[in-house]
Amino acid sequence: MTPQTDKLSILLPYQSRWIADPAQVKVCEKSRRVGITWTEAADAALAAASQRGSDTWYIGYNKDMALEFVWTAAEWAKRFNRAARELEEIAINDEDRDILAYRIRFASGHKITALSSRPSNLRGKDGRAVIDEAAFHDDLAGLMKAALAFTMWGGKVRVISTHNGAGSAFNELVSDVRAGRLNYSLHRIAFDEAIAQGLFRKICERNDREWSAAAERAWRDEIVDFYGDNCDEELFCTPRANSGAYLSTPLIESRMRSASPVVRWAMPAEFAGERDEIRSKIALDFCREQLDPAIALLDPSLMSCFGEDFGRSGDLTVIWPLQIEARLTRRTPFAVELRNIPFRQQEQILFYIVDRLPRFFAGAMDARGNGQYLAEIAMQRYGNRIKQVMLSAEWYREQMPRYKAAFEDGTIELPKDDGILSDHRSLVMERGVVKVMERRERDATGGRHGDSAIAGALAWFASYQDAVEYDYAPISRVAARALEHDMSNRAGASEDALSDRSRRFGMGAW
Repeated sequence: MTPQTDKLSILLPYQSRWIADPAQVKVCEKSRRVGITWTEAADAALAAASQRGSDTWYIGYNKDMALEFVWTAAEWAKRFNRAARELEEIAINDEDRDILAYRIRFASGHKITALSSRPSNLRGKDGRAVIDEAAFHDDLAGLMKAALAFTMWGGKVRVISTHNGAGSAFNELVSDVRAGRLNYSLHRIAFDEAIAQGLFRKICERNDREWSAAAERAWRDEIVDFYGDNCDEELFCTPRANSGAYLSTPLIESRMRSASPVVRWAMPAEFAGERDEIRSKIALDFCREQLDPAIALLDPSLMSCFGEDFGRSGDLTVIWPLQIEARLTRRTPFAVELRNIPFRQQEQILFYIVDRLPRFFAGAMDARGNGQYLAEIAMQRYGNRIKQVMLSAEWYREQMPRYKAAFEDGTIELPKDDGILSDHRSLVMERGVVKVMERRERDATGGRHGDSAIAGALAWFASYQDAVEYDYAPISRVAARALEHDMSNRAGASEDALSDRSRRFGMGAW
């Protein structure tokens, strides 16, 4: 056994088969979290480290994927005891603009470079092309056309992805290979197969955790529950019948942070019939017991805003705060989901939160239907900092691409939560406009209908509204006396105006 293959002995059987397959073009339809990209980085490091090896050109669909692949390849190079230089950030000319790319060079003279997903970036290159999460690229056909040119000079192409709808270009590629129309090698790695071949055992080894069959079953069930109704596509290589989600699961998950909690409160229908003082007291207890720990996570030095999507009995009301960090990332400190909560208590909870947002400058609220009441009363309390949004096709057309760009650019962070993942996965493109799928998702507390995704988009919209901060500046005593005299004179005029209005509207002073 060579030193290199000895290092590769840590691979699981399905990972070893992937590396051992010598086909010029390999395609892998896979579950999430099974480590094929990690394995491909090992193969890239081996190819680049050898004098008779080759360059590797990696195509992911966002910056984080590119950096992760290159760093992983560098770690494999260290494991193989092969010299790899530090990561370089380079600019590659892409027609009329320069595109940032990431590269490591080896002592052999070969390199591993991560590029953007524009097909022209592969033109004039050779070696190995790796197209990762292929189902989520905008122009997979163009990428394949450019990459297949590598094979003319003995190069190789690797296409790796989870599924993204039955109508995606990646699923068409898999179907063509499976039908024999394309002479490519096809690997299929479903979640249960990976577990059976030792995936959870390997995770236990890495984390110094004792393996047991019971722990493996519990871990498997936890992952399946996390993906919910999307588990067939995300874990078991079965593409769903629709044309694909607007935001991919890998992209959403890459922006999720476990430090951000989701606070949920649901009440039975009878709660609405309780006396005002009882409902108010119970809601205040909820705020103090459940919301105060979440509010304590707010950074008092950061500017804050929020978005809100309204629901009463069928849908959720979701209140989604954001804080703007120094690097301009919009961080979600927590989110609140209310199910079957009366109007007055929703008002009470909203005010409790917003009154405690540090440096609060804007809120965007769903003002359709019954939501108009809460949006209007918030506007009356907080003034023009509240944007009452009539959600429409035009609003979605304008704002949703910007919300998606926040995920792609890494400028938003949201709670790591299966309900929030499900809501964001329910966004689909229909006739050029993003909408929530008609089918409602189920979770432990009842139905969902994209509620948190809309609240998140509204919060993002609010974060770009003009910020107005209020402050206090004292005036001199002389100026104060002059102002007091002026206000006294105006008061008499105001009383006359009020009397005139009362006569005209017939309702007394207001």
